[in-house]
Amino acid sequence: MKFIDLFAGMGGMRKGFEIACEQNGIDHYCVFTSEIKPHAINVLKQNYNQNINIKDIRDVDISSIPDFDILLAGFPCQSFSSAGNRLGFNDPRGTLFFDVASIIKEKKPLGFILENVEGLVVHNKANPSDKTGQTFDTILKTLTILGYNVKWKLLNASEYGVPQNRKRVYIIGSRVSKLSDNWNLVKKRSKLSDILETGLKTEDNKLTKALLSKYEPKNLYGKILIDKRGGSKYIHSWDLELKGSITKIESDLLNKLVLERRKKKWAIETGVYWSDGMPLTKEQISTFFSCDNIEYILENLTKKGYLTKRHPKNKINGKRIEDTSLPIGYDIIGGRMSYKISHILDPDGVSPTLTATDMSHLYVIDNSLLRPLSIRECLSLFGYPLNYKLNVTTKQKAYDLLGNTVVIPIITDISNTLLHQLNIIN
Repeated sequence: MKFIDLFAGMGGMRKGFEIACEQNGIDHYCVFTSEIKPHAINVLKQNYNQNINIKDIRDVDISSIPDFDILLAGFPCQSFSSAGNRLGFNDPRGTLFFDVASIIKEKKPLGFILENVEGLVVHNKANPSDKTGQTFDTILKTLTILGYNVKWKLLNASEYGVPQNRKRVYIIGSRVSKLSDNWNLVKKRSKLSDILETGLKTEDNKLTKALLSKYEPKNLYGKILIDKRGGSKYIHSWDLELKGSITKIESDLLNKLVLERRKKKWAIETGVYWSDGMPLTKEQISTFFSCDNIEYILENLTKKGYLTKRHPKNKINGKRIEDTSLPIGYDIIGGRMSYKISHILDPDGVSPTLTATDMSHLYVIDNSLLRPLSIRECLSLFGYPLNYKLNVTTKQKAYDLLGNTVVIPIITDISNTLLHQLNIIN
């Protein structure tokens, strides 16, 4: 089997496809690889020695690409991701799909495997009740017009042997045979303890000391550190008294405010655009929290840095900005990445979706102390084999590659499905 690997990243789709070929005794050869990130190209060369092309796919003469049987492409997903701006085809990265389509049109491979983020499926819906959005419909229609029978599935890695909650859409296509909806995927559950290492270097700093002084290690499993969410699974700065000691009544007020500020009724009452949280005035807070010296408490919490004072935001000329015509209210300080630690993972559970921006904020308990996930553990959370090399100059470059890679066992299963439905294997 000859194949090409586009937007190769660190080579995850290739690895999954090659494993499927090896499982079935199929000779395989990558005749063309395209990637532009220098640190990705470096990792590809560490693991492969066939055809690493450093050109941008848009600069490649399609006729110069050798003939091949299967196309693999995890085309750029940032324009469709909920973590990005969701601009779709209005983002130059989104139009790279049409470069893939152009290669398929000219080279006419037997089949292809494409991968992208969950958000691609519903991007740019014409109606809220539609199952798919106009962007995804355009992609499927384009591939069909090119003469391919096309099928797709939305799969979560946590159901297929990898302890990571990672939903992605997978598209397969065949030029020579009809494809079945039955992909014969083998479901398998695993948990973080299956891949966690022990005895690694732990951290000793103000935050870890505060956490371990307030909680038993096992009681930290599954906890999330963020000030703008309320509930039993969240740990706040005031729970740890990171900005100074607080009284019980101050803690009660903060715990109540963090929940109330997210209610849409306050935006309706104030007459502003609501966006899941807003500052509330002393009068509004007094309606759900009663005490004699509430203004003193609010000002004291502001002085300590647990609260801030600002105007509600409104939509003005299409932008969300503070509306200075409205009364100043009190709001919780701290965004999604308020702390070096965002999640403390439960060894009996699965990790959240690993992204380049927050991978370094995921911590585990190791011998009753705290440490971040190791790069080896991150590789295992995508199902990479133990001999896979990821030698880069900084951890951030490793996170960048990992956050955009694929789940190897799923790609292997889908490759087996496609090879079977192409009648290449029984």
